[in-house]
Amino acid sequence: MAVTMYLRLWVMVFLQYYIWSTWYVTMGNYLTESLKFPGGQVGLAYGTTAIGAMASSFFVGIVADRFFATERILSILHIVGAGLLYFVSTLQTFAEFYPVLMIYTITFMAAHALTNSLTLHHCKNAAVEFPVVMVMGSVGWMIAGIVVGFCKLENSPGMFQLAALAALVMGIYSLTLPHTPPKGKDAPMSPRVLLGLDALRLMRDRSFATFIICSFLICVPLSFYFSWINVFMNESNIPYAAAKLTIGQGSDVLFLLMLPIMLLFFGAKGILLLGMAAWAFRFFLFRTFAVDLTAQWMLYLGIAVHGMCYDFIFVMGRMYVDKRATVDIRGAAQGFHVFVTLGLGMFVGSWLAGVVGQYYSYTEIVGGKEATLHHWQNIWLVPAVMSIILFVAFALLFKDNSPPVLEVADTA
Repeated sequence: MAVTMYLRLWVMVFLQYYIWSTWYVTMGNYLTESLKFPGGQVGLAYGTTAIGAMASSFFVGIVADRFFATERILSILHIVGAGLLYFVSTLQTFAEFYPVLMIYTITFMAAHALTNSLTLHHCKNAAVEFPVVMVMGSVGWMIAGIVVGFCKLENSPGMFQLAALAALVMGIYSLTLPHTPPKGKDAPMSPRVLLGLDALRLMRDRSFATFIICSFLICVPLSFYFSWINVFMNESNIPYAAAKLTIGQGSDVLFLLMLPIMLLFFGAKGILLLGMAAWAFRFFLFRTFAVDLTAQWMLYLGIAVHGMCYDFIFVMGRMYVDKRATVDIRGAAQGFHVFVTLGLGMFVGSWLAGVVGQYYSYTEIVGGKEATLHHWQNIWLVPAVMSIILFVAFALLFKDNSPPVLEVADTA
């Protein structure tokens, strides 16, 4: 890949993740402290990204693969999203906040899938080049966390307004991205194609089906992290929580750069297992810190393994899907992966995290005011145990020894 292409894709990925990080990490704290939403509603709010992924995934595959250039769709989605984000910042009740946030996340998650497919389209060697491009996603996430933390926007609607500005910039910049035409525009049309169901033929391969099922299941426990980590740190009196969470993005950069090399030694299965093990390790560290708040090194170590937790599950997953899918359904296949992981998995996980968080919550007078607090050692134990069970199941069931779907004839 040429240096100029790297630069263009880096800016795109930076902005995509900057927008997401600006509101997603600290929203839980804003909802509980400023808007006084209970745990169940916080879980539902975080579940909007999952609903967005499910609602947008097949549509993205159809549109990007069949009709319109990817960069033009990205521009429209982000410009519309900018307006929705600003509107969200003005809403105070859950009945208003929730549906508007849901509509926004449909536009964002559609754009998220498209940035992946656009990047992979312009990669000559995806195993090497895709992780290098994705490094800037970690940088964007990190910079957003630092800005939100030091501007003290963690309890402010200003986080959504900052994200709206970034989304507008992304919408304009998308028009300058490399032209990415639909790959399957001349392919025959059918109801199966129009519904984006062509990607489901990949499930006939046992290895791919096992990968998809386990990818769905691992997203359930990991949702606990995204839903509660900022609240957990604030209740533990950790200053500048949003900024300190960017430690994870620092490790993100490191492990993204290491991923192509590690893939040669461990293979797809080994990388995915390391990712699952990292989640279990992280949750046990958080649980131990919740019992002994003086052991802050455990908290920071748990944050620092984020590179393994995220890259070895999601980035490796996207690369695996790209390898297995035929060229004409690659966008639909990436959309299907988003549907299962960031969609179904995160929806179930966010809902469960909200239920568990509310179950282990209690009220206490702090500084003369009633505050909602949590029994964190019990909350973190739930995803820790789930991650261990899934690690064992995946190690026993996943055998990535079949040929890529690209080489398997379609007999349907």
